[in-house]
Amino acid sequence: MIFLKAFLIGGLICAVGQILVEVTKLTPGRILVGFVIAGVVLGAFGVYQPLLEWAGSGASVPLTGFGTLLVEGTKKAVVEKGLLGALTGPLTAGSAGIMAAVLSGLAVSFLTKPRAK
Repeated sequence: MIFLKAFLIGGLICAVGQILVEVTKLTPGRILVGFVIAGVVLGAFGVYQPLLEWAGSGASVPLTGFGTLLVEGTKKAVVEKGLLGALTGPLTAGSAGIMAAVLSGLAVSFLTKPRAK
């Protein structure tokens, strides 16, 4: 059942993104940033957490989940370190995902050959 929930929520989030690409003149980069900001706002107000608990990876893997992760890391670090935590919290919370993306990009760059368009 958890796979069905994850598929439905993740698919719904991706469908919203696809609709935005097709209907608006927004660039894909702006849509992605919008998803991160939406995750930050929903996470800050505590709206996204119940969805994360219900849908699991279907809500945490898309960019909205990354935005919520940044908010949660910031909240925790501010409690522990004070105002300095507002700067260190998001980086600490998102470091594993960011590093995985960097290393994956590096590995792919070694395995592929760039070509001119």
